[in-house]
Amino acid sequence: MQFTPDLSFAQTLDSDHPALFRDRFIIPKNNGKEAIYFLGNSLGLQPKTTSAQIEKVLQTWAQLGVEGFFKGEEPWLEYHDQLAELSAPIVGALPNEVVIMNSLTVNLHLMMVSFYQPVGKRIKIICEAKAFPSDQYMLETHLKQRGLNPDDVLIEISPKKGAFTIDEEDIVLAIEEHKNELALVFFGGVNYYTGQLFNMKSITEKAQAAGAKVGFDLAHAAGNVALQLHNWNVDFACWCTYKYLNSGPGAVGGVFIHERHHNDEELNRFGGWWGYKKETRFKMQKGFVPIAAAEGWSVSTPPIILFAAHKASLKLFNEAGAENLLKRGGLMSSYLMFLLTRLKTELSKEILLIITPENIQKRGCQVSLLLKKNGRAIFDELFENGVFADWREPDVIRVAPVPLYNTFEEIWRFYFLLKEACKKQTSL
Repeated sequence: MQFTPDLSFAQTLDSDHPALFRDRFIIPKNNGKEAIYFLGNSLGLQPKTTSAQIEKVLQTWAQLGVEGFFKGEEPWLEYHDQLAELSAPIVGALPNEVVIMNSLTVNLHLMMVSFYQPVGKRIKIICEAKAFPSDQYMLETHLKQRGLNPDDVLIEISPKKGAFTIDEEDIVLAIEEHKNELALVFFGGVNYYTGQLFNMKSITEKAQAAGAKVGFDLAHAAGNVALQLHNWNVDFACWCTYKYLNSGPGAVGGVFIHERHHNDEELNRFGGWWGYKKETRFKMQKGFVPIAAAEGWSVSTPPIILFAAHKASLKLFNEAGAENLLKRGGLMSSYLMFLLTRLKTELSKEILLIITPENIQKRGCQVSLLLKKNGRAIFDELFENGVFADWREPDVIRVAPVPLYNTFEEIWRFYFLLKEACKKQTSL
């Protein structure tokens, strides 16, 4: 599509590609007007149905007590299956390969128990350098708990000198170089800082050919980019649900475990009552017998109130259709990149640098901007003018227009407000 930089074009895009679900969310306001909320990559907006879905659980609890697990309009015991069915299309999985449980970092630790099994020289883990702390600290402490030195185990892949994104060929070269001592390749699907989308299919193929297991942190990928975890043959993946999946602060996490592992008795795991075989769970017998599904990795009784909030959002995703959202999201991202690229030429000084890949195949909704002068002042002025964005030290603004509720006109207004803020704060 041939974009133009005028407001009327953005309005035409909204007419042709409307945000059909915008009125199903609660939009924050600034000075009485709807704010431009570009923080879906940090905390998604609240669906209007969330409170009603939670209220159903509260009413069932009030009226039935513990019998709410078995009776009522939506028995709580059925939530696991319902959420797996709704989540599977979003990550490209079979329903039995998905379980909703715990939180992201807890789930990563649990997956490491099963899928990081160092034997002999095979102890190495390839990962991102400077990954989000959920990954960094999990790997560091997990390895120490096993009596291993992270400095001896971790092979961290960094961008080349002067670059912001990782050259994927460097990942492939590292796999080849360490193939005889490699136990696991663990990467983020989308880098939190730059918004770079990695080729998970290719990474999986290369790592497994070297005899390693493969896992992904999909915190910035689930609900944002196209995923086919089952077809890509990924061993495991974990994600949070409070970003693009709009399930609330501290929302419950999600896990994918490929079905080929479900009956593997050689895999270690931390078991719990809720992962025990359903048919005999309530007999409380000695000896752990897991459910032959991803749900067999469950440990604790599910947080039904958090499940209810997650269900409200997943139902919207299901109604909208993942393919439709991906198509609209790609168009929004391309339009944003067009305007920001134009802005760079409109400013008489080199003030901003786009550090997100230009190639649409290597990014999702998020675009990250490095501000070379007075970045924090520019960010603060944007906020004062009703733009919810994200500041990352020392000099990066992240924005993520999402297809469920953002509009093309909002993207244009962000471009206009950013231009004005850059001019004001840098005295252009």
